[in-house]
Amino acid sequence: MDSEFLFLALGLAAMFAGFMDAVVGGGGLIQIPALLAAFPHTAPAILFGTNKLSSIVGTASAAIQYGRKVQIPWRVVGPGAVSALIGSWFGAKAVAFLDPAVLRPLILVLLVLVALYTFVRKDLGAVSVEPVHGARSAVLALGIGGVIGFYDGFFGPGTGSFLIFLFIRLLGMDFLRASVSAKVLNVSTNLAAITYFASTVELMWKLGLVMALCNLCGAIVGSRMALKRGSGFVRKMFLAVVTVLIARLAYDTFFR
Repeated sequence: MDSEFLFLALGLAAMFAGFMDAVVGGGGLIQIPALLAAFPHTAPAILFGTNKLSSIVGTASAAIQYGRKVQIPWRVVGPGAVSALIGSWFGAKAVAFLDPAVLRPLILVLLVLVALYTFVRKDLGAVSVEPVHGARSAVLALGIGGVIGFYDGFFGPGTGSFLIFLFIRLLGMDFLRASVSAKVLNVSTNLAAITYFASTVELMWKLGLVMALCNLCGAIVGSRMALKRGSGFVRKMFLAVVTVLIARLAYDTFFR
């Protein structure tokens, strides 16, 4: 395949992924299959690391865009981000000892439950019902960051969706505030993954930079649209992305 066309195709995929990630997460559903299709004989670790190179730029941009309009609860997000970074590093290392595919059935069940709960509870995340964040919230954030960070480093699909759902359900955030909080933690998990992969394999730095710029463009559009349309729009996108994740994991679990 011609290299210019390849870069263009992957750049477009990264742009759409950046848009999706900026709103509610799930950009890996676009970027990773595109990279695997473009480089079928390349080691997955190289492609996963290159995917993270692209994702972290768009995710960081989205977090900054949100942060200008939505107050970030740093008493929760700060501890959660540190915990997520550590968890993601150990999750990436754990891949050497356990096949991530063993988690597919469990993650599939959890995503179905998340989707059903969100669909039935029409008011979930519509408005913020956050308490004054103190020690309890910080402990919850540490737990959320550590567990989901480990999961992101180890397996990954649905990380943003799980973070948003847990921030809403356990910490009382609305969808918009939960989304920006999830972005900050995602930056941490991406940074840990990039550091780990870069220390173990040779990443595609040139391609990663091109995809990062395209991802950034998509993220700017996505974050502005989410801020303009509010929590209701983010909720609809959340349900759409979770539904696609369920379909993808069901296919991988039962038909491959």
